[in-house]
Amino acid sequence: MSNIKAIRTSINASQDELAEHVGVTQGAIAHFEKGIRTPNIKMCWRIVEALNRMGANCSFEDVFPTPSAQDNSKNTR
Repeated sequence: MSNIKAIRTSINASQDELAEHVGVTQGAIAHFEKGIRTPNIKMCWRIVEALNRMGANCSFEDVFPTPSAQDNSKNTR
């Protein structure tokens, strides 16, 4: 799961605004935020860079945290 929505809303940006900076549709941003679609690594970087250009001060890890070992063990059962 990502923190796109939390970071986007912390800078008072709309999905439309983020979408414009990233170069995708508002619907794509909505799907990324809801976990319906998973962005590829290039798209992840574009999202992080766009959030920072819009006023956030975030790292890749802030937006897309590494799953914990506990979360990974749930997927192997």
